[in-house]
Amino acid sequence: MAEEPAAEIQLLRSHKVKLIEILSADADFVLQHADALCLLSAQGYQQVKACRVPCEKVTDLLDHIIQRGPEAARGLLELLKHQDLRETFPMLRSVNLQVNTLSPGKNKSSRKRKKKTAHHLQEVIPSKQICAKGSCLVKEKQLMTVARTIGRSWREIGRLALDIPSVKLEQIEEDHSLHVERVFAMLRYWRSCQKEKATAAHLHSLLSQEDWALPPESIDSLLD
Repeated sequence: MAEEPAAEIQLLRSHKVKLIEILSADADFVLQHADALCLLSAQGYQQVKACRVPCEKVTDLLDHIIQRGPEAARGLLELLKHQDLRETFPMLRSVNLQVNTLSPGKNKSSRKRKKKTAHHLQEVIPSKQICAKGSCLVKEKQLMTVARTIGRSWREIGRLALDIPSVKLEQIEEDHSLHVERVFAMLRYWRSCQKEKATAAHLHSLLSQEDWALPPESIDSLLD
């Protein structure tokens, strides 16, 4: 008799059609978040990234994570419940992503895994804080918004404005084929290096300097 799939996998499968519809609005955004949490294998990431049609990209992403098993499925479910993802995809609030615990004996280990995943999420996606405009740590949604406005001068901005080594920029260029993904990866690298100094206001200040200043409408969202 075939073993029944884990609850996390069953849940993802039951909402698969709805999730494809919702996440296709920004497939690259959710892919980068999933990759940051190591929910995909290196080969799987390249395969999903190669898809050019958003709905196909999300379909491949879900299929890959389901095939990787309960741990990957659980990680994706926790990611989809995170506030930054809910802000980017408001329709996620209409999808019940809560896993029903079938066995009391599994509660303890399940809580430990959930706590570990939540801690990892906090490291990858800074939690929203009550603060003055721009003084919070910059969120990945803001980084993606800015990434879409930076053109061919992204390397110059990386070297001069963000003080990123040329060798790192070359590595980013090799790792990512799409322009927006390269810029997004560059901004994420800057944020990881700056740590607690990676505020939206700080990034806005760096990108506003005269020599490489971006149009105000491109970066003013950082101060929202």
